[in-house]
Amino acid sequence: MSGSMTEEPKPAATGGGPGGEPGGGVGACAAVIVAAGRGVRAGGDVPKQYARIGGEPVLRRTVGVFAAHPAVSTVVAVIHPDDAALARQAAGPARVHFVDGGASRQESVYNGLKFLDNLDPEFVLVHDAARPFVTADIVGKCLDAARRHAAAAAGVPMADTVKRTDEAGVVTDTIARDRLWRAQTPQAFRYRDLMAAHEAAAGRALTDDAAVAEAAGFAVAMSPGSEDNFKITAAEDLARADRIARALAPRVTVVGHGFDVHAFGPGDHIVLCGVRIGHSRGLEGHSDADAALHALTDALLGALGEGDIGQHFPDSDPQWRGAASDRFVRHALGLAAAADGRLINLDLTIVCERPKLQPHYDAMKRSLCALTGLPPARIGLKATTTEKLGFTGRGEGLAAQAVVSLDLPDTV
Repeated sequence: MSGSMTEEPKPAATGGGPGGEPGGGVGACAAVIVAAGRGVRAGGDVPKQYARIGGEPVLRRTVGVFAAHPAVSTVVAVIHPDDAALARQAAGPARVHFVDGGASRQESVYNGLKFLDNLDPEFVLVHDAARPFVTADIVGKCLDAARRHAAAAAGVPMADTVKRTDEAGVVTDTIARDRLWRAQTPQAFRYRDLMAAHEAAAGRALTDDAAVAEAAGFAVAMSPGSEDNFKITAAEDLARADRIARALAPRVTVVGHGFDVHAFGPGDHIVLCGVRIGHSRGLEGHSDADAALHALTDALLGALGEGDIGQHFPDSDPQWRGAASDRFVRHALGLAAAADGRLINLDLTIVCERPKLQPHYDAMKRSLCALTGLPPARIGLKATTTEKLGFTGRGEGLAAQAVVSLDLPDTV
C-alpha cells in the first residue's frame, strides 16, 4: 500500500471541539482509527469495516464514538487507498480526516501519527475500526489511565484457565490467570512517546501499539474494556455484531393504510381473508380477488415505504392469474422481516351489503392469525354497510380497508 495521505494536515491549532476542526497542543487528544485492512476472513463484498451492522456501516459506528467524545479534538481514519470513496461514504456526517495506510498495521498507525505531526496533540488514542461497540466510558477511562501512567490499553481480565502445551498439544503447565488480560483497543499514549516508539520499532512485527510502547521501555497500564468491545474478524463475528447493533438500535412504530375494491361478477363464492364464502356471485379480479388481503398487503407495503401491490404483483403478469392472495401478504411480511420489522397489530374493515360476514368471523380471524402470526387480540375484524348508498350499497361490489402498525428500526 502507499503511504501517501489522502488529506493534507492542517496547521496546529488549539481548542478543537469534538469531531470538529483539528486541535492540538497541551491537553489535546487525537484519535487514530485503523481501517486499512482488507478483512477477507469476514467475507462479504466489502472489507469488514464497511459492512453494515444494524443497517449502519461498522466504520460509522466506530468513528462516531470518538468524534462525539468531549476529550477528542481530531479523528483520523487510516484506510486502504483503494477505499477512499467507500470510507468517506461509510464515515457519514462525522468530521474525519483520511490517511492512506501502509503494508502492515504498524505502518498504518505510523502514517496516522505522522498526519498529526503539525497538530502536536499531547495524547493520542489508537483504535481498531472493527471494534464498533467501544463506548465513551471505555475511551474516557483509557485516556485517564494514560494521563496517570503515560500509556494505557483497554482490556478484559482473563476469566478462563490458561494452559500451555507442547508441539503435540499436551499440556505442560497451567498459567496463573490472576494478572492476565486480553488486550483490546483503544490504547492511549503521549503522542510524542508513541511517535518515538514507532520510529524505533520500524520493521518489527509487533501486534499492537501497547507492544510498540513496551518495546521502547514505556510502562503501559491496563484499563477496563468490555466483552462487547470485541473485534470483528470472521463472518460469525459480523453476524454477532449485527444482532447486537439491531438490539441497541432505536425503534419506531409506523402505521400503514390499505384500501381495495372488487366488483361482483359471475360465480358462486367469494374469498375474504383467505376463507371461501358461499355467495350468489363471485368477485372479479386477476388473482382470487380477496379484497381484504389486498388491502392488508397495501397497508404493510405502505408502512414500509415499498409502493403498492400493483408494483410488486402487476395484473399484466399472467403468473398471478387466480393466485391465492396470501402469497401477496407473505411477500410484504417478508419485506418487513428483512427490515427487522415486527407486525404489532392489524385492523381490517370490509364494506358490503351481501353476503353477511358475521357468521364467518371466527374462520376469517383464524386465517389471519395463521397468516400473520398475530394473536386474536391483535387483530381487528369488522364488517359494515353503507346503508344502501354508493356502489357497495347497490350491491355492485365490496371494499376493504386495512390499517397496520409495525415496529421498525429508526433509520432516520
